[in-house]
Amino acid sequence: MEVIIRPHAEAGCVLGAKIIARVVRENPTAVLGLATGRTPQRLYQELVRLHRDEGLDFSRVTAFNLDEYVGLAADHPQSFRYFMQENLFRHLNIDPARTYIPDGTAANLHAECRAYEEKIIAAGGIDLQLLGLGRNGHIGFNEPTGSLRSRTWLKILSEQTLRDNSDVFGSVAAMPKHALTMGIGTILDARRCVLLAFGPPKARAVEQMIEGPLSAMCPASALQLHPRAIVIVDEAAAAGLHYADHYRWIDSHKLPWQRYD
Repeated sequence: MEVIIRPHAEAGCVLGAKIIARVVRENPTAVLGLATGRTPQRLYQELVRLHRDEGLDFSRVTAFNLDEYVGLAADHPQSFRYFMQENLFRHLNIDPARTYIPDGTAANLHAECRAYEEKIIAAGGIDLQLLGLGRNGHIGFNEPTGSLRSRTWLKILSEQTLRDNSDVFGSVAAMPKHALTMGIGTILDARRCVLLAFGPPKARAVEQMIEGPLSAMCPASALQLHPRAIVIVDEAAAAGLHYADHYRWIDSHKLPWQRYD
């Protein structure tokens, strides 16, 4: 696991965008796995800027999103399809037919999950998967105690996740209690993973993910098994890391071709 500590979330998001931009420039037909939420918004703004000002071309890129709430239509203001459309897709030259998000309104949710896996396989697999980190250590909506080998599936959201995400719905009671999400096994199949985590509330989960044991109690710890996982954190989120100086040392002594900025 490659751990990169930056002074603040702004620097971390800009770095994440540079990594994605490099992948797209090197492979114009790249398959990207994308995430929603507050954490990647600044990263998406930087990708939009790179497209607008530097000609970063998404015309042949394919995108698969991690998850979607069950019961929300694509045009619902709190759906992840709506989030992606407003924050990224409509600002790029990406083909809408190449943007995939699980259908939380499907009549047969299990069939939708199987079909989503098949679409990823048909696209050749995911080249880079972008991830956020829940305060309880979840990635996607893979909550603690779930299988570390799971595929895209229907997940019951934890009370912690409901509390953390309820502000956009107005209350916990108004939030959907279920979601479709790529499984841990699906995420680990990506050729590269980039996880962003910022702020003091994420410090405990960051420490458990990076320096704790591999455990279903911290689903993100599964990234310890990935051969090309990059974790970008700010100083606040890195506060609980015992080996923070070691990560800084490694980062400062990379060869030129190993650097992203």
